[in-house]
Amino acid sequence: MDSRVSELFGTAAAQKSGSPAGTNGAASRKTAKNGSKKCKNRSARYPKASNNPPYLPPEAEEGNIEYKLKLVNPTQYRFEHLATQMKWRLQEGRGEAVYQIGVEDNGLLVGLTEEDMKASLKTLRRMAEKVGADITVLREREVDYDSDEPHRIAEVLVRKVPDDQQFLDLRVAVLGNVDSGKSTLLGVLTQGELDNGRGRARLNLFRHLHEIQTGRTSSISIEILGFDSKGEVVNYSESRTAEEICESASKMITFIDLAGHHKYLKTTIFGLTSYCPDFAMLVVSANTGIAGTTREHLGLAMALKVPIFIVVSKVDLCAKGTVERTVRQLERILKQPGCNKVPMLVSSTDDAVTAAQKFAQSPSITPIFTLSSVTGESLDLLKVFFNILPPLSNSKEQEELMQQLTEFQIDEIYTVPDVGTVVGGTLYSGICREGEQLVVGPTDDGKFRELTVCSIQRNRSGCRVLRAGQAATLALGDFDRSLLRKGMVMVSPEMNPTICWCFEAEIVLLFHAKTFHKGFQVTVHVGNVRQTATVEALQGKDELRTGEKAVVRFKFIKHPEYLKVGAKLLFREGVTKGIGQVTKLQPASQYQQQP
Repeated sequence: MDSRVSELFGTAAAQKSGSPAGTNGAASRKTAKNGSKKCKNRSARYPKASNNPPYLPPEAEEGNIEYKLKLVNPTQYRFEHLATQMKWRLQEGRGEAVYQIGVEDNGLLVGLTEEDMKASLKTLRRMAEKVGADITVLREREVDYDSDEPHRIAEVLVRKVPDDQQFLDLRVAVLGNVDSGKSTLLGVLTQGELDNGRGRARLNLFRHLHEIQTGRTSSISIEILGFDSKGEVVNYSESRTAEEICESASKMITFIDLAGHHKYLKTTIFGLTSYCPDFAMLVVSANTGIAGTTREHLGLAMALKVPIFIVVSKVDLCAKGTVERTVRQLERILKQPGCNKVPMLVSSTDDAVTAAQKFAQSPSITPIFTLSSVTGESLDLLKVFFNILPPLSNSKEQEELMQQLTEFQIDEIYTVPDVGTVVGGTLYSGICREGEQLVVGPTDDGKFRELTVCSIQRNRSGCRVLRAGQAATLALGDFDRSLLRKGMVMVSPEMNPTICWCFEAEIVLLFHAKTFHKGFQVTVHVGNVRQTATVEALQGKDELRTGEKAVVRFKFIKHPEYLKVGAKLLFREGVTKGIGQVTKLQPASQYQQQP
């Protein structure tokens, strides 16, 4: 892991001055010297999606992208074969596939005449109907061909019609500084109504009275945005309940709205580590630019290896020059050695389609959207991006996880009248069914207790089977709530989980004011575990300074926890921050807690 990620966490002084960490006088002189050159090449700053190459990469055997030169009047045998092939591609993309029509298997863009294109799309629609899916033409473009008649290629999205709640679910964590417009943007996307400029759109997202009064999010709230099999938006503007959205949506984007204020940083880190987001959306206000916790949130997402894209909001409040300055500021930070990202400014539907596909394929691509939640400017581009954004894991990885033993991580605990104790969280591996017998722990004395899953709900609607990677709430009946806490796991009785007081981790110290040494106490985040731990020993060193690596042994101070070797670790204490990976566990049976 690159220790230069620490540049993003910068000191308070660097953040106040607004200069990106790591820049110096020589760099600024170099910038001034190359200023005129930059002006000439400004149009070449971003990799424009519209500059399409004359060929595509060769077709892959696996994955959900299929090339077809043409599909004109196939025989019945050929049609059956094509439908089976579509079924396979849909399975690979977990319910989604992309067909490139007019493209040879080696990726050469040949193109079709208008008549052949119509016939091919008609055949594709028949194939989709046969396998229970719908098609949407994402874009068409002409290709250069030695002929008087124009030749075109088409990019088509094929998506399964939802059946038995098996919709594709992508989780997006929403990051950004306080007052950057995160909750307002989510309110506009999920409610389907534009904001009035005074925060009306965000009111439905707040969970506490003080959040409504101050306009600042302090807790983690979950919001959903659906897309049907034809790619149309499904949100609360047409559906009254979350259950109705789930029934009509083939694809669901679950937004995890996190707090922007530095005071609630522990809540934001818990949301990033525990809720296992697939992607992160960093919201930056156009009029304030990179301020406050923006740089820190970007660093957290990168440290946890969560792919990130950026939304510049409130463009209606500023002049065009101010928006461009904010985008340039973002571009500078993304190109820093600690980031090594390639910014891609999205300004058209074509850009949004390309950005969604490249973003999932390459972690270095970072799409940038500029939009307004009040006027609705460029909001449709973000919806197109979400509609086409493919899942990170393929069906094979999903199947492997489902075949493992059940492990459910507890993030939230509730008591619901007439239902009893309810826990919310993510199924990390295996399959969970109603009536299943599991064990929950570890308790303060390191034991696991038996319980029964009475019922399951996903997005507030009933569900019979929960599969690996899905988030849900489980009703546990009359199980005593006082025995539960965040950070526990519910696992199969056969698993025999390892409980530990002590563990070793290979860490990088991102930022620390003085020196990091034995006896230092930090708050450790590993998945859904959040607890204070003491530094027991540093291997081969007496102390650590900013940017240094070491293997460190930590000891939890309150109760033992369930951890796994290889899990990502993040720790903090005041301005001290570090990241790493768990390398070794010391089972609780080998360690007797001191009286």
